[in-house]
Amino acid sequence: MRLSIFSFIMTISFLLVGCSEEGNTNEAKQENKTKDSNVEVVKDEKETLVNEKNFKDLPDIPQNEVDIIHQRPGVYANKEVLGDEVEKQVIEHIKDLPPLPEKPSEEEYDKYFQYVYSLAANDFPDPDDLVKKWEFSMYGSPEMENPKFKFKENYNVEIILDSSGSMNAKVGDKTQMELAKEAINDFVSNLPEDVNVSLRVYGHKGTGDESDKEKSCSSIEQVYGFDQYNQDSFSNAINQFKPSGWTPIAESLKQSFESFKEYDKESNTNLIYLVSDGIETCDGDPVAVAKEFSGSNVSPIINVIGFNVDSKAQEQLKQVAESSDGIYSTVTNKDQLTEEFDRAQNILERWESWKKDAIRDADAQRVDNSFDILGFSNDWNAIERDQSLRVSYLLTILREQGKINFEQRDELKKRASTVRDLIDAALDEILEDLKSMNETEIESLKEEIKNKYKTEVE
Repeated sequence: MRLSIFSFIMTISFLLVGCSEEGNTNEAKQENKTKDSNVEVVKDEKETLVNEKNFKDLPDIPQNEVDIIHQRPGVYANKEVLGDEVEKQVIEHIKDLPPLPEKPSEEEYDKYFQYVYSLAANDFPDPDDLVKKWEFSMYGSPEMENPKFKFKENYNVEIILDSSGSMNAKVGDKTQMELAKEAINDFVSNLPEDVNVSLRVYGHKGTGDESDKEKSCSSIEQVYGFDQYNQDSFSNAINQFKPSGWTPIAESLKQSFESFKEYDKESNTNLIYLVSDGIETCDGDPVAVAKEFSGSNVSPIINVIGFNVDSKAQEQLKQVAESSDGIYSTVTNKDQLTEEFDRAQNILERWESWKKDAIRDADAQRVDNSFDILGFSNDWNAIERDQSLRVSYLLTILREQGKINFEQRDELKKRASTVRDLIDAALDEILEDLKSMNETEIESLKEEIKNKYKTEVE
């Protein structure tokens, strides 16, 4: 009997020990599984860092001169990011940006720099635009093959001015509209007296509210001309409106087309200047209208001036100009705006001389082009310095906000240095091309630079 009780007790003990060991084993397995799971989570976080929303759809870092010329301006292009207000915007912009891991991969470094560059990128000058200006400066020469660029008996100029609400934006102590009016007044007041002038305005009625869209989009008015310049009449016309509404570029070009129909290309040189600070907002297609206008019997040159425009508006406005062999120019202040009108002023003075049988000196044109090349180089270098400083300042802000450390900042600066070297090398090549082209016929020059810098990105 004692033996049976003893056997029973031993059996129970073995069972208890076995259960305890199995429990410990299961707990250990569970613990290891949890550890493995944590490791896996960390691994996933590292693998998906570059797939964060902040890093998606970023423009590529430029790899050659074509990429530089056509790079998209960043959010803070032409802005001083260490200025009080802009720095606050930057800090707010990056608050959800994940910090670089302690030991980033090359891919993570590349993606981080790509993000910084997308904020800092500037709009570099396009040599194709400079060549178009050269061509425009040769306007009227008997050597020009395109009849659109030869002087005719009559000269007609229309200015289409954006008076949408955004033209209230300040540049210094004046609004964009005030600066535009001043530049236009200066331009038309110095035109040869035989030139017919027209001023068309849009966006000057209604408001920017959705409820006013139909009213504003249909309010396009030719407030002056076509007529020879009269100071009192023109001043009254240009001072009667203020910026307020939407941006019907396409409809404005359609109405301009109707007004120009009596001025055929056979006996008229027709020039349009469209000044706008934004993209079409009235559901029209200004590029399609400009193409139809250009291909008509009027055959105007449509030069477009983008006043502090963003990259999307710049793309559309440039296409409007290209559709009529016109020039697109981005300006940020009155001096630059005046410079574009001065170019037309010089041509109109030559037209007046042409009517008196004066001949343009080709050598003088080459000298003028040489100064343009120098200006292009200076602008390029200034833009590059401004962009490089902005990249450096953004990296400083990222470090101060705990997104990167000193070592990571230095590593990202190396990538910035590589891009800077590329930009410098691109300028050297472009300048060499421009100087060579300046010695050639204008038509050959135009074709050569278009083939190199334009068709590669189409």
